Amino acid sequence: MVYAETKKIIVVILGALLNAISMNLFLIPAKVYASGFTGLAQLLSNLLGSFAPFQISTGILLLLLNIPVAILAWRKVGKLFTFYSLLSVGFSTIFLETIPVMAVSPDILLNAVFGGVIAAVGIGFTLKYGASTGGLDIVAMILSRMKDKPIGTYLFSLNALIILTAGYVYGWEKALYTLVALYASTRVVDAIHTKYEKLTVMIITKKSDEMKNAIYQKFVRGLTLVPARGAFTNEDKNMIMIVITRYELYDLEKVINEVDPSSFTNIVETVGILGQFRKD
Repeated sequence: MVYAETKKIIVVILGALLNAISMNLFLIPAKVYASGFTGLAQLLSNLLGSFAPFQISTGILLLLLNIPVAILAWRKVGKLFTFYSLLSVGFSTIFLETIPVMAVSPDILLNAVFGGVIAAVGIGFTLKYGASTGGLDIVAMILSRMKDKPIGTYLFSLNALIILTAGYVYGWEKALYTLVALYASTRVVDAIHTKYEKLTVMIITKKSDEMKNAIYQKFVRGLTLVPARGAFTNEDKNMIMIVITRYELYDLEKVINEVDPSSFTNIVETVGILGQFRKD
């Protein structure tokens, strides 16, 4: 357990470092914008520098933007999830403030592509290990716990606001290169983690009661129990089917390994669902 949590912390810190490298060495010098709260912080920092008598750095703004959603997550989601989110945001701020802002290449296209890819590697592995990079990840988890709302809508709306504002103020060429960075980032995150917001998990186990209770303690989700029998052993088992969000996959894997490491689990990407998603 200690080893797993230590590894998770290391991954979160490395993800924050990659995010800062992406911003300070590629995206910020080229005035190409990242996605989510990081891109919003970057845009606000540039707007303050252009139109206000003072400027606040991207790292500090990123921290300030995450404080209200972190407080909400602490109340609605859980202390451990919020801790890792704040850890990621905190180290991102530290790295953004300490790594000098300088252009590695004068080519804006190279900056957009490599900036998007490097940031996505950090985000992808952070999500893969069940942590969060803060911002919209926190919003997504809160919504998944409260009601079935598509986070993609919110992500698209925020990114559209960033792109349109940047295009209007700083020129549409910057907005187009921002789209390149966002596309590269999305593709890499999809490759490392999963592109679908929801996953269907089918667990075949002989400890269905223990597994069911453990899942209910951890998740606000309904389960379906299906009788099953091993074709080779002829043993009676049960299949537990559950639909989760991608943010819950790491925690579910931990529950399965703790309750029944010998169980068989099939994880299927879910395009869409109809009917009730959460447990009342």
